[in-house]
Amino acid sequence: MITFLIALVVLIGGYFIYGKIVENAFGIDENNSTPATKLADGVDYVELDWKKAFLIQFLNIAGLGPIFGAVAGALWGPAAFLWIVFGCIFAGSVHDYLAGMLSLRHDGATIAEIVGKYLGTSAKNVMRVFSVVLLVLVGVVFVVGPAGILTSILPGISKMTWVGIIIIYYVIATVLPVDKLIGKVYPIFGASLIIMGLGIAVGLFVKGYQIPELTLQNLNPKGTPFYPFLFITIACGAISGFHATQSPLMARCIKNEKEGKRVFFGSMIAEGIIALIWAAAAMTFFGGTEGLAGAGSAGVVVNTISNSMLGKVGGALALLGVVACPITSGDTAFRSARLAIADATNFKQGPIKNRFLIALPLFAVGIALCFMDFGIIWRYFAWSNQTLATIVLWAGSVYLAQRGKNFWISAVPATFMTAVVTTYIIIAPEGLTLPTSVGYPVGIVFALASLVLFLKKRSTQPVGEVA
Repeated sequence: MITFLIALVVLIGGYFIYGKIVENAFGIDENNSTPATKLADGVDYVELDWKKAFLIQFLNIAGLGPIFGAVAGALWGPAAFLWIVFGCIFAGSVHDYLAGMLSLRHDGATIAEIVGKYLGTSAKNVMRVFSVVLLVLVGVVFVVGPAGILTSILPGISKMTWVGIIIIYYVIATVLPVDKLIGKVYPIFGASLIIMGLGIAVGLFVKGYQIPELTLQNLNPKGTPFYPFLFITIACGAISGFHATQSPLMARCIKNEKEGKRVFFGSMIAEGIIALIWAAAAMTFFGGTEGLAGAGSAGVVVNTISNSMLGKVGGALALLGVVACPITSGDTAFRSARLAIADATNFKQGPIKNRFLIALPLFAVGIALCFMDFGIIWRYFAWSNQTLATIVLWAGSVYLAQRGKNFWISAVPATFMTAVVTTYIIIAPEGLTLPTSVGYPVGIVFALASLVLFLKKRSTQPVGEVA
C-alpha cells in the first residue's frame, strides 16, 4: 500500500504547501470587502461560516464525480493515482481557487463574465451559452439517473413520478435563498460523503486488502491509451470545468478572502482524497483491473464495495451516494444556470418573481430533455467539461499576468490541458477518430502555440492593478 499512502500524504501536503504558494501568488487582502458583505441581498449574497461554505462547495463540486470517475479511471491501475494527485494539486485546485477568488474579486460574477473580462467579448458570449447548456445537461442527468435508481428500489412508484418529485425539489432549491435549504441540507450530505469515503479507506486496511503498487503496466486497458483518455475520464478528483460554474455560489457567501484557500483549494483537495480512496478500492476489491472490468457499471461497483465493507450502514451510504449526491449537484447546476443568465442580462435576482422568470423556462427545457435520448450529446460532456477547465485556467493566467503575479501556476496546467482536450477530440470515437500519430503531435503543437500566443500578448500589455 506504499503507493496509496504516499499519494494520500502528498495530497494533504499539497494543501498546506502548494495551497499557500497559490494563495501568495494570487495575493489575498483580508481587508477587502467580500460580495457577501457589500452586496448582501438575503438570497444569493449571504454570509456563511467558512466551515459550512466548505461543505457546500465540496458537495457542489463532488456529487458522484470523484466516485464514478475514479472507478472508471481505476481500469488504468495505480497509474490513475498519479493523475489524481498531481492533477488535483497542480491543476484542479489551482483552477477551483482561481475561479472562486476571481468571482469573489468581481462581485460574485459567474464564470462566463469572468472569462469575458480577461479573454474578450467573443469568449464571454461563447461561454455564456456553453456554460448554461452544460449546466442544464448536468441538471437533467441528475434528474433522470436518481429517478431510475429510486424506481428500481421502489417499483410501485413510476420513474416519471420520481422525475416530477425531483424537479419540484430543484425548483425550490433554485429560487430559495441559499441559506434556507442548501445552507442547511448540503453540509449534512457533504459530511456524509466524506464519512463514506473514510469508511471505505478504513475498510481497505482493516480487512487486509492489498492495494496494488504503481507500475508502468496496464496503461492501455482494452486498447485505450493512458493519454489522453485517463485525463478526460477522471475529471472530478483531478480537474473539472464544472467546478468553475459552482464556485461563484460560495464566492458570494464567504466573509473574508483568507477563507478562499480553505473553501476552494481545500474542497478540491478533499475531493481528490475521495477519488483516491475509490480508485484504490475499485482496483483492489475485485482482484485487479481485470476483475474490475467485468464487475459491472460504476453504480454496481460502488454498491457492491459499500455493502461488503460497511454492511447495512454501507448500503445506506451507497444509496445516499447514488441518489442524494447527484440530486444535490443537479439543483446547484440549475441554480448556477439561473445566476449565469441573470448576470448576462443584468436581471436582479432579489425579487422572487425575477428568480422564477428565469428558473421556469430553464426547467421547461430540462423537462423536455428528460423525454429525449441525448446519450450521443452526453458523450461530448467529458470533453466539454475539460475544455471549460482549460479556458478558465487561461483566463486566470491573464489575470495574474496583468498584475505581475506568478502566472505560471495556471499557465502550465492550462498548456497541458490544451494538449489533452485537443488530442482527445482528434482521436476519440466521438471526435475525428484519427490515429494517435496525428492526434499527439497536433495536440502538442496547438498547446505550445497557445502558450506562445499568451506570452506574446502578455509582453505587449502593461502590467497594472485592475480591480
